[in-house]
Amino acid sequence: MTLTQLSYIVAVDKYRHFATAAQKIYITQPTLSMQIQKLEDELGVLIFDRSKSPVVPTAIGEQIIDQAKVILSGSKHIEDMVSVKDGELKGSFRIGIIPTIAPYLVPLFLKPFSERHPNVKLVFEEALTSEVLEGLHEDHFDVGIIATSTNQHIYEHELFSEPFLGYLSPGHDFSSKDKLCIDDLYSQDLWLLNEGHCFRDQTMKLCKKNNDKLKHSNISFESGNLETLKRLVEQDYGITLMPYLAMQDHDTRCANGVIKEFMDPVPTRKIRLVYSREFLKQNIVNAFVETIKDSIPEELKDVKDEMVVD
Repeated sequence: MTLTQLSYIVAVDKYRHFATAAQKIYITQPTLSMQIQKLEDELGVLIFDRSKSPVVPTAIGEQIIDQAKVILSGSKHIEDMVSVKDGELKGSFRIGIIPTIAPYLVPLFLKPFSERHPNVKLVFEEALTSEVLEGLHEDHFDVGIIATSTNQHIYEHELFSEPFLGYLSPGHDFSSKDKLCIDDLYSQDLWLLNEGHCFRDQTMKLCKKNNDKLKHSNISFESGNLETLKRLVEQDYGITLMPYLAMQDHDTRCANGVIKEFMDPVPTRKIRLVYSREFLKQNIVNAFVETIKDSIPEELKDVKDEMVVD
């Protein structure tokens, strides 16, 4: 019996599908199936009832899986103990981060952190907010970086406030304005991210829209990627909202869209680092937070007169 085998049965229990579980943990399905079969042969019991769809644990399988979770959590605790031995920062540090932050924030602090703490291995995974929170509670992630408050019992560090920006096609009626007003957006059809992205929810809340009000346009396109929305605007298609960091490469891309700031109070989102428990890697958490705060643009270190959209 190995920790790897135990992690495999926990993954299958989570996703209730062998192929999906294999994909999520980045191994082949034959490898996953073979290792679980070996564990079942060693124990002399069936852990999963493969005749059901989706696959379900057997009665004894449920007990084995519960104990596997305890063992895996204990093994992680041992790793945490080693990572703080002699006060040195080292070990693996797993971060879940939402897609509207990851490509714009990570490049800012990755090199400085790696240079300061060469023995810490950072492991990033993009995930929606709900997936990040789930991953924290299941010890899949050590920390998460999200942009909304939660009602869950988790620890939180506020990293910075990130303003919303308007991004308009060159011929848009608002392109001549010095700054946008929130009221300007109420009558506009905006390009939005897919459902599930918190930035979509924040945009709709800011613009006082609901899904029914989005259906009257003759073009409907919802994207999972902010970059796609940028390209639509740049091809003379309307308006969208962008988080501040997503527009930092605008000049270098020679893009022809028009960026507009908002009048005070500036709508912002709070970027937060969250984790579900106090643990021995607290010194890595502190170093991580410090490096991020040091690495963000100066203008984000003191955003005043803001209207936080959660």
